[in-house]
This record gives sequence, C-alpha cells and structure tokens, in this order.
Amino acid sequence: MDHFLDISNQSPQELQDLLDLAERLKKEYFSGGNPPLFKGKVLGMIFQKPSLRTRVSFDMAMRHMGGDALYLSPNEIGLGKRESTGDVARVLSGYVHILMARVFAHADVVELAKWSSVPVINGLSDFSHPCQAMADALTIQEKFGKTKGLNIVFVGDGNNVAVSLMHIATKLGWNFTIANPLGYDLDPKAVEMAEEFASSSGSKLRILRDPHKAVRQAQVIYTDTWTSMGQEEEAEVREKVFPPYQVNAGLVGEAGPDVIVMHCLPAHRNHELTDEVADGPHSVIFPQAHNRLHAQKAILARLLKVA
Repeated sequence: MDHFLDISNQSPQELQDLLDLAERLKKEYFSGGNPPLFKGKVLGMIFQKPSLRTRVSFDMAMRHMGGDALYLSPNEIGLGKRESTGDVARVLSGYVHILMARVFAHADVVELAKWSSVPVINGLSDFSHPCQAMADALTIQEKFGKTKGLNIVFVGDGNNVAVSLMHIATKLGWNFTIANPLGYDLDPKAVEMAEEFASSSGSKLRILRDPHKAVRQAQVIYTDTWTSMGQEEEAEVREKVFPPYQVNAGLVGEAGPDVIVMHCLPAHRNHELTDEVADGPHSVIFPQAHNRLHAQKAILARLLKVA
C-alpha cells in the first residue's frame, strides 16, 4: 500500500489483513499498550470539514504508538485556493511522514496523493469514507467472525458512507442491501464497481425502496444522517422525504434476533435513529466509533511500513 484513498483500490486480502492487524493492535492496547512503532513519525492532518472522531482517533492512534500528529485547519491551508493542492502536497511531504486529508471533493485527496512523496489517507471525501468502512468491518467481524454471506443493510441516503460500506461488504463476501428514497441513490459508478466485487466474492447486491423488505433477516442495520455536511440547503426538503426510513424499534424488530444497529455518527437523534434504538441492546454505535482508533492504527502501520 502506497496510499489509502478508497476501499475499491484494495484487494479483499489486503482488507482482511488490515482487519486482522487492527484486531491484534486493539488486543495489544488493552493488554498494556501498543509498542512505539511510530516513534519519530508525524502525521499531518488536513481538514476542510470539522470533525470529532476523525481528528481525535487519528491523533490518539499516533500517540498510542509513539508518534505525533499535526492538525491543519481549513483557514491555515485553503486547499486549492490559497495554494494549489499539488504545492501543498509537495511542501508537507518535506515536513511530515504521512498525510491524512478530510475534504469535500474526492479529486482533492487524489491530487494530494499524486504529488505527495509520503503516503496519503482519505479521512473522508464526498465520494467515500474508507476509514469509517474499516472501523465498520472491524466491528462486524468482532461480532460475527469472518462469516461469509452476512446480510448488511443500509437504510437512508446513498452517501459516501454507504458507498464505502457497500464496497467493503462486497469485497469481503457479505451481502449488501440499501433501501433509500427515489432521488437519493448511490453513485452509479460506485454501484458498478460493487457489482464487480460481488461477482468475484459471491455476495449479493440489492437496491430497494422499501426499508421493511430490506431489513428482513438482516444481521446489520446501518443508517446515517439524512443531511450531510455541504447539503445544508437541502435540509428542509430532506426532512420531508426521509421519515419513512427512520431506524426505530419497529424496523429493528423486523430483522434477525441478533441484529446489530450501526451509525457512523454524529447522529441526529429521533430523526434517522431513535433514542430507543441508539441506546438499546442492539446498538453498537459507540464500540463502532471507538474502533476507528484501532482500524486507523492498522492503516497507519501498513503505510509507514512498520507492521
């Protein structure tokens, strides 16, 4: 691995190896701490969007393993505005050992990787959220093992989180279903890729409108905010469209008895996800958030070539 930009770029074996490494690093951490494999290494963190989990999990991942992280706010960089993306990449490559960027346009993180002489991680783009998908898969693997044919169901907007979840599911041999309203579909190119991955892994891919049909026999129900960052002007319309896709106790009750409920957070409680479900026995939203830390340790370790 030279960069970690998108789940679609990684082979199923690479993804599984990362998950296994993440499990090992997590066990090490809870058994007395990780070895200082990142000693002397610095992660530069470029942010165009605000963040809780991405910033803190990457920062703490570096600290836990003996390294350091440098936060760069939108005002400090002005990626592609104050200075070209290529120039930013070449300058920072001489200062830090690895870069993570949380951006709007996916092209920006691709451009950073093109010009950077150090590894680049996609911390989120409008197209995909691969680091979140790794934490999601780690959470699913911890619950169900390396079982093929699990039914992963995403309910809501066909956004960047849904794209990465679809790609990692179909790469690892899990069935993936999305139930979303008309006009809020997954990116067609992303679906095309997922169809190829599913064909290779033997998984099934379904795109439905009816959330009740979608969740039958689901092992995982996943949802996300109805209005993502950058879509604020659409919020009023989306609030009228998405209520039938709320993940509530009634919908969860239609799934399998061992179903887990996931959300990448931040959650708009009692909109896409009710309090009863978020804080209920099927919810794994906080272990899932904590797994960002351990999944990202594995990604960092591979890119820094220390594990």
